[in-house]
Amino acid sequence: MNISKKIIWLICMLCVAVSLHAADIYVAQSGENIAGDGSMARPYNALEDAIRHARELRRLNDPSISEGINIWINKGVYFPEQTIRLRPEDSGTPESPTRIRSITGDKVVFSGGRQILGWTKLGKHRDIPLAVARHIYVADAPKVGGKRVSFRQLWVNDKKAVRAESHGDLELPRILNWNFDKQTAIIPNVFSKFAFAEGMEFFIHQWWAIAQLRIKNAVVHKDSIEVYFHQPESKIQSEHPWPKPWLSKESGNSAFRLVNALQFLDKPGEWFLDEDEGKVYYYKRDGEDMEQARVIFPYLETIVQLEGTLEDPVSHIQVEGVSFAHAAWFRPNTHGHVALQAGMYFHEAYKLDKPGTPDKAGLENQAWVGRPASAVVLKNTSHVQFQHCTFSYLASTGFDFYAGNFRDRLEGNVFYDVGGNAILIGKFSDDQFEAHLPYDPQDERELTREVVVRNNLIHNTANEDWGAVGIGAGFVQGVDISHNDISDIAYSGISLGWGWTPTVNVMKNNTVERNKITRYGKFMYDVAGIYTLSAQPGTKIRENEIDSIYVSPYAHIPDHWFYLYTDEGSAYMDVSNNWFPENKILKNANGPGVIWENNGPEADRTAFNTGLEEPFRDLLKHKEPVKDGYTFNQYIPFTKPVFVQVRDTQRSLSKDGLASFAKTQGIAHPQIYSWGDYMLLKTDDEHAKKLTSAMLANYPQLTVNMFNDVFYTFDRQHCENQEGAGADEVDFVLLTAQLVADESKQKEYFRYHEKQFEEWPEVAAGFCQADFQEVLLYRSGRQLLLYISFPKGKDFAEIDTLTTKDNPRVAKWNQLMSTYQEGVPGTAANETWIFYKR
Repeated sequence: MNISKKIIWLICMLCVAVSLHAADIYVAQSGENIAGDGSMARPYNALEDAIRHARELRRLNDPSISEGINIWINKGVYFPEQTIRLRPEDSGTPESPTRIRSITGDKVVFSGGRQILGWTKLGKHRDIPLAVARHIYVADAPKVGGKRVSFRQLWVNDKKAVRAESHGDLELPRILNWNFDKQTAIIPNVFSKFAFAEGMEFFIHQWWAIAQLRIKNAVVHKDSIEVYFHQPESKIQSEHPWPKPWLSKESGNSAFRLVNALQFLDKPGEWFLDEDEGKVYYYKRDGEDMEQARVIFPYLETIVQLEGTLEDPVSHIQVEGVSFAHAAWFRPNTHGHVALQAGMYFHEAYKLDKPGTPDKAGLENQAWVGRPASAVVLKNTSHVQFQHCTFSYLASTGFDFYAGNFRDRLEGNVFYDVGGNAILIGKFSDDQFEAHLPYDPQDERELTREVVVRNNLIHNTANEDWGAVGIGAGFVQGVDISHNDISDIAYSGISLGWGWTPTVNVMKNNTVERNKITRYGKFMYDVAGIYTLSAQPGTKIRENEIDSIYVSPYAHIPDHWFYLYTDEGSAYMDVSNNWFPENKILKNANGPGVIWENNGPEADRTAFNTGLEEPFRDLLKHKEPVKDGYTFNQYIPFTKPVFVQVRDTQRSLSKDGLASFAKTQGIAHPQIYSWGDYMLLKTDDEHAKKLTSAMLANYPQLTVNMFNDVFYTFDRQHCENQEGAGADEVDFVLLTAQLVADESKQKEYFRYHEKQFEEWPEVAAGFCQADFQEVLLYRSGRQLLLYISFPKGKDFAEIDTLTTKDNPRVAKWNQLMSTYQEGVPGTAANETWIFYKR
């Protein structure tokens, strides 16, 4: 017996010593094609054989299993041929659980991937410039079962390679437009030598989700390219209203890139699979030896699945100290990927001609969604535990409590380099279940209940599907999400709830406590550290620490990010004592019974003990520093009123219709003023952004502007005599005009206002004399909006004349400013400023 076998034997004897009445089964990579019997001397080569052995012991009620079954796995990387499945027959009992463990604590990896060998230098290639070709290595495209695999990810020495793309994460260009009737994207021709190629894909950033569309054709028109897509994603992408391509002069249109073409293979770390030629190309990074490199592509979508029935769940299984890696996700190859939220993708989605459903009178869209693949899936399980495991190098979700889970536990695990969600919990919407319906099954066993997700490190996830989350929980009950450390997420840290409904359903008594969430919102906004949906009686969100939201280079509204975000229908929950550095939250269309207490910088985070508890803090070694090129937000509260203007030349939307729509976006008591075919709604900054986004999505025929850019402010601090300062109640007027089209004159106009207090102090003196409380001048493009507040009960027409009384310089100022101004479209030839509110 050699030394290494003696060491393993001694360790095994120690394990046996503490489990004298448990059956021990061994798995190891012997390197020999010899059938084992599960003994220490002749271990099985595959975990599946050990599971079958354990199943037979239970079937025969063997006396050796009175205190359980231990399946000991020796270190190494195992490549199962198919998904490893545990069924009801594999269940343990409380007294006799089945434990699947690493034998020595060394790394045991179950990989869903396959290795690519035989790399050679490319040399010359007809389609690759010589300067690039000299860095390229090539290998035969791999086959499994005699057939080539259309894989979408590649890892070289445990470092993710980049599928050949036109632009990197921080350099995406913007679309020019989207033709919803033709179902095409119009993009700028920003490519040196663009040529459409079969298999090319289109990646687009849209609000809080992304889409990946297979390109059918691309037609070059001088400086632009019109891109056509395959079905079914082409129709879904152009018909679904939420979230769709963003078109905005203020913040820029949706960002995009093209992916998967040989012409984009031009940077170290990029790769391309040529399915027609049967070759894989890789641009070598510095320091890599491709003759010795370990190159893995993912093949199995699910590595391990535990699935029972409602009557007979898989129960009392414990998995400890095992790693899961290289799981695939193939659906985008055949259907594209158009996501709604949290990685859930559309099967079908469209806008209703007449809004309203039995559950929600204002609902204007319908959607049926699917769930992305996961490396490990639990369905109809109870008392299953995964502890001290690692989930990494994954294309889609890491771990999925799919449905019917009862008192399972996920603790002390590490998730990193995950393409989608790290963890999903419970039902979201089955394929046949419309996504905005409350879920309330007759049989509560279908629910995921009392599951614990605790002390897990989640880092660098949602790195392919940017709209995925760290932890996503749907229709769940009594779930405990606590003491997790979540960082470097493209979207939200924790998402709790589903359905967008205030109707009370199965969701209740969930706990989200003492999690530490930092460095999130890397790319997607409408984002929060903790985000909730729908009614959840008894749910507690307390003592969490949330900080450091990335500055997204492509956000549809650049400051539409939050620490806490209770979204549509959120009701009957306690949100208290959560620490974050600034009071930036959003309560959107909440239902009743949401308790908000002591949240923000005043909360005492030193008393929380957030993040990983002491026994698990060694997991923090897996966190990486912030990469170059990324920065974080700092919040400067905007306390002035904000206005949303709608111009409806066809008079298709009434004032009551706008008010009803505003209420669906969380504006409880809309204040709307009108003139001609214009309507103006007064609200706060966050709700104005939400409403503007929603209006652009639902009423593309209307012209929608938001006024939150104040370039001139007068208040009573500019008055020598403070009498009248801080009136208890105020009224106000609203007026609008626009600047002339001459850009040089526009600049002069703004310069005058920048220096007005120094060079034209008489203007402020006139405002003081009129007892104006505040004068705000907003701009949106060329249009100006003037807000003047004054003590309630006074007549504006009378006090306005006081601004020029014994003050001729104000009259001169007014005459000078009039040379820069003109009426908005729709005014008469002699009209400049018109009143929205007198």
